[in-house]
Amino acid sequence: MKRRPVFLITILCFGFAFFYIPILSMIVYSFNASRLATVWGGFSTKWYVSLFSNAQVIDALVLSLKIAFVSASIATILGTMAGITLARFTKFRGRMAFSGLVTAPLIMPEVITGISSLIFFIMMADWIGWPGQRGFTTITLAHITFSMVFVTTIVQARMLQTDRTIEEAAMDLGSRPWQVMFDITLPVISPAIVSGWLLAFTISLDDVVITSFTTGPGSTTLPLLIWSKVKLGVTPDINALATLMVLTVGIGVVLAGIILNRAERKRLVEERMAYQSNA
Repeated sequence: MKRRPVFLITILCFGFAFFYIPILSMIVYSFNASRLATVWGGFSTKWYVSLFSNAQVIDALVLSLKIAFVSASIATILGTMAGITLARFTKFRGRMAFSGLVTAPLIMPEVITGISSLIFFIMMADWIGWPGQRGFTTITLAHITFSMVFVTTIVQARMLQTDRTIEEAAMDLGSRPWQVMFDITLPVISPAIVSGWLLAFTISLDDVVITSFTTGPGSTTLPLLIWSKVKLGVTPDINALATLMVLTVGIGVVLAGIILNRAERKRLVEERMAYQSNA
């Protein structure tokens, strides 16, 4: 009988405990009746009630969701095109430079990205008068810049794993390249596209560093609002807000996983049936 690696299991348990016990503690103390976040004063949901009646929090949440949705959508479109290009067109002039420009934000510190974005927007304002004020547009453009690389990486990896014979067979049967792209390639890599969008949305939603450099007066996102409140001390309403964010992200990840698994199983069944019909 093979002995289990006790040491590895122990380290794994400590790792999970290190990550998840603080989150569970935060969720528990979000139902604390006391105004002190670390002193239990009984069960209460009053902080959730006060949270939904806080106009500042609601405005910051709406702004963050808008920025995350727009930036994730545009980053997914650009990242998908870049990933397909890098995976399918391996011999074109300037490929190394293009690949380096696409993946640079992945290895560049966020502080550098934030400072460079701020300098760029200041220079553009001096040259052409745009942007007149930093806010939604500047934050969204900066988020697209650093979130697109994650979509590109995921799509490129998926493209390298796909079977090109299906695309070649479709072209042999008379399909044009754009038909192959929309009828075969994009449906096959759709799980990667959805995963890239979810990752870009999450990264944009909880970004603090780059947002702090590219925001302006009246454009406070939810992470910046939480950061400003935490500097004055953690209160139960912050715990309640963070609990809702964790719950929302968790539900989204579970639903996305279920949808992607079903789509992948359906695709495999269709491919198997297609091979059997052609055999």
